[in-house]
Amino acid sequence: MIAGAGAARNPIDCDSMTILLFFLRRIIQLIPAVIGITIVAFLLLRVLPGDPASLLIGARGSEADVVMLRHQLGLDAPLWQQYLTFLGDVLNGSFGQSLVQRRPVALVIAERFSPTILLVVYATMLAVVITLPLATLSAVKRGSLIDLGIQAFFVAVMSMPAFWLGVLLILLFGIKVPLFPVAGYGQGFLDRLWHLFLPALVIALGTSALTIRSLRSSLIAVRSAEFVDTARSKGLSEGEVLRRHIMRNSLISTVSVLSVHTSWVIGGTVVIEAVFALPGMGNLLVTSVFSRDYPVVQGLTVVFALLVMLISVLTDLAYAAIDPRIRLQ
Repeated sequence: MIAGAGAARNPIDCDSMTILLFFLRRIIQLIPAVIGITIVAFLLLRVLPGDPASLLIGARGSEADVVMLRHQLGLDAPLWQQYLTFLGDVLNGSFGQSLVQRRPVALVIAERFSPTILLVVYATMLAVVITLPLATLSAVKRGSLIDLGIQAFFVAVMSMPAFWLGVLLILLFGIKVPLFPVAGYGQGFLDRLWHLFLPALVIALGTSALTIRSLRSSLIAVRSAEFVDTARSKGLSEGEVLRRHIMRNSLISTVSVLSVHTSWVIGGTVVIEAVFALPGMGNLLVTSVFSRDYPVVQGLTVVFALLVMLISVLTDLAYAAIDPRIRLQ
């Protein structure tokens, strides 16, 4: 957990044992949540119409063939037994066997893991690069045409669905002015950054529409605080006041917004990956749902949940890095 404290010592500078104990406590706290997620994912899939065995056999298969395949796949076992099997597969890290690809789910997910993670990290970094200067400019030029223009642009971005914004960027920067690829993942790190720029920009613009509003409001509120006037009276330049006093005291709420939105983006990459034909986990989730590949969908659900929980832990550490009055307990 994170708590406020009057100590001036930054918790990031504390010993490695404190950091380790912090992570261990958070992992223990997350165990009940992970178990709850596995139960929900397991039960919701069983409510969906359609039988995996029938889909795998096809229209030419007989009823006897379907019954035999259901038995081979363990789909005729009681629900509690199927759940315990799934839970055991989660604990051993295999996540079970894919019904369609007939190989461990962990390997299937591992092949799609990198595109999604790189996309989310890339988009988050772009969002930070967009947010910091534009939110600062908007706050400093409060009420001006620049401020109104920035706000109007990002209100328009917020009103657009992600797939529509993606299509507009494809038409503009992929076809009319062909600067970036409109599909695929590329080969090699730099080539992949080039291929992922447009989908990452779509996500980053949506994120920035939220974080700019949050940071702008915080900057305006902090600029009028008494301690800022005191810093100016000591002879500090406006740039030093902004960097050392205003910005650091304004970032906490924005980090919270960024954390929440990034958590949503991890599970919401389905649309972006479909628009830009990216071979990520979102794309895999869609195809697995349609093919009723229960183990893959369950495995993806757990992986998405673990990533969201990891973001929560990293957010706590970010709080401590930004504000020295916050320490790990």
